[in-house]
Amino acid sequence: MKAFPKLITIVLIASASFSAWSKPNIDAGLYSKSKRAVDDGIHYLRSSQKEDGSWSGSVGITAIALRGILESRRNYNEGDGPWITKPVQYLLDHVNEDGSISETNQNRNYNTAVAIAALQATGNDKYKTVISNAQKFITGLQLDDDKEYKKDHKYYGGIGYGGDERPDLSNQYIALEGLKATSLDKADPVWEKALVFISRAQNNSESNDQAWAADDGGFTYMPGFSPHGGTASYGSMTHAGLLSLLFAGADKSDPRVQAAHKWIQANYTLDTNPGAKNNQGIYYYYNSFAKSMYAWHEDILLDDKGGKHNWRNDFSQKMLELQSPDGSWVNSESPRWWEGNKDLVTAYIVVAMNYLLRD
Repeated sequence: MKAFPKLITIVLIASASFSAWSKPNIDAGLYSKSKRAVDDGIHYLRSSQKEDGSWSGSVGITAIALRGILESRRNYNEGDGPWITKPVQYLLDHVNEDGSISETNQNRNYNTAVAIAALQATGNDKYKTVISNAQKFITGLQLDDDKEYKKDHKYYGGIGYGGDERPDLSNQYIALEGLKATSLDKADPVWEKALVFISRAQNNSESNDQAWAADDGGFTYMPGFSPHGGTASYGSMTHAGLLSLLFAGADKSDPRVQAAHKWIQANYTLDTNPGAKNNQGIYYYYNSFAKSMYAWHEDILLDDKGGKHNWRNDFSQKMLELQSPDGSWVNSESPRWWEGNKDLVTAYIVVAMNYLLRD
């Protein structure tokens, strides 16, 4: 197990581009096939791209796809032509006066956060002002004293879809990832406030002051609620919760981080989104799984029964098994949360496999 000082891994997973590529601890055959699978995924995305440069006419999907392409080992950039410059311009064309980047009012936080991560991945300094304004928009959404939410309120520190809707851990995680990717000052109060909300979405009664909290260490969608019933922990949110803790400044020794990792050890699988109904959100799970496994900085995970798992090998095998002949991925079991959309799901996996292929 490799030790790492506080925040180093977080900086790595938040980097807008991978500066160097070296072979990770993965079976050589799977490594080669996975590189090809990413190329095929990108080829699919290029074939499905709209004339205006977008994917599915969505800022959010366009941003995730663009990020995956830019962060791939091919080092694509704006010099590679219109298929890169057009989606960049599509994002810029949807910059709003309030700093948000979105074609809709419904998902402004999500869209803005993934958009600035993609713009950062270009490495182009001319987007600094757009990114800075978007950071201010995202941090301005956080529920705190300025919005008459006291620290004892269960939603304090949370960020939702982009208005005055209830905050949730998924939007919180996406927001924090975007802010970390764009190097928001770690002294900004948004991080400390975020930790309050994150802790209240965890089934860990030692750190969660909410009466409903259990003690398995996993995470649910928002304090006291799971879309899969009750307040039970489930896979996609536990990996997102672990990442959120790291983004917000908790280190590997933090009891909340340790508790989340123990849940992951006890529920290690790539066959389902553990705890979710009918594999809803399984590709979101795969995306957050790869990021959190990379962040944990261990190639071998020990499950709660002592079994050893090379997560890179396991993830590679599963993604190769699930990839369609046209290079895409899609959730064939449930279209919930847009997972019936090939553009989104393929973008999720291209992003995820970039971590798989990175040492």
